[in-house]
Amino acid sequence: MSKTLQITELPVAGYERVVRGVDSSCGLHAIIAVHDTTLGPALGGLRMWPYASEDEALFDVKRLSRGMTFKSAVAQTGLGGGKAVMIGDPKKIKSEALYLAMGRFVDALGGKYITAEDVNTSVADLEIIRRATKHVTGLEKKDGGSGNPSPYTAIGVFLGIKAALQWTFGSDSCKGKTVAIQGTGAVGSALAKKLVEAGAKVYGADKNTERLKQLEKEIGLVPTSENDIMTMKCDVFAPCALGAILHDESIPKLNTPIVAGAANNLLLEPRHGKVLADRNVLYAPDYVINAGGIINVSVEFNPGGYDEKVSLKKIERIPQALTELWTISKQERIPPSDAADRLAERIVADARGAKKTASLGVQGKRTGGG
Repeated sequence: MSKTLQITELPVAGYERVVRGVDSSCGLHAIIAVHDTTLGPALGGLRMWPYASEDEALFDVKRLSRGMTFKSAVAQTGLGGGKAVMIGDPKKIKSEALYLAMGRFVDALGGKYITAEDVNTSVADLEIIRRATKHVTGLEKKDGGSGNPSPYTAIGVFLGIKAALQWTFGSDSCKGKTVAIQGTGAVGSALAKKLVEAGAKVYGADKNTERLKQLEKEIGLVPTSENDIMTMKCDVFAPCALGAILHDESIPKLNTPIVAGAANNLLLEPRHGKVLADRNVLYAPDYVINAGGIINVSVEFNPGGYDEKVSLKKIERIPQALTELWTISKQERIPPSDAADRLAERIVADARGAKKTASLGVQGKRTGGG
């Protein structure tokens, strides 16, 4: 490990490990949060963002890490939940030295955390990280990886939106439906193309206005301002940017019967799931509908290696999982977000219990017990 990389443990209740990595020689200031490894190594993407403070970054990485545990549990990937964030503006601090240092930071956790692509981190960046650690996934297919997970996330969200339309309108057809996409990055733009091909009218908002103009030219997407995208009248609001956007101020302004998008941790607080339900807005729990990417990456861990057909078959189960959660929500009169959390918590608790029983059994044999 580099002598310039300083790693500090951050004591956070309810998390297996939270560590800070700082390397002043290249400007690295990062946090890795390992939430739970009961089901397997903690897999989660590496996000770069110009957070205003370390506290803001810590808040984000904790939420994202916990969400990854629940996502992997419900998607049955056989993996645990973790996340990493790098503090900084990608337009200013990205460098080979930075990602090599990040790779050394990941490697210091000894495989407890496996990193992958996320906001402002590309497959090319992961290739640099791989030079410093083997604990990285989502590499190019030519290198034996599963490639960029974004298109697979978009497939799952598209199928989830169709399931939401079926639940709400009695038909999963996108023809004549309007969808407002907040964030037209790798996932949002791929989702927009699928929706337009299926007959939907798609509106989009993004800080990158050039990308919006390109999508307008290529597929007929209608550019909208970031101020208007959340409040416009539409059949589906699809948030595909950052999380924590659904709260006491924003929810009353929604003008849609469905919220279904790719962004993680959309609810600012768990109670906001009920606020949505009370306003008769159908919510597709984020870590269920956006699991396509993690499902695709998880297939890399199969004994026979990555197989896209296996991945797509698993992703096609997302609508079924959502419909089951909405059914539980209706029957038990709880928000879909609570139904999803309960399911994920039960899966992790059952696995933890099974591990404990197995461990006690082994100890009993060692001591000659029955």
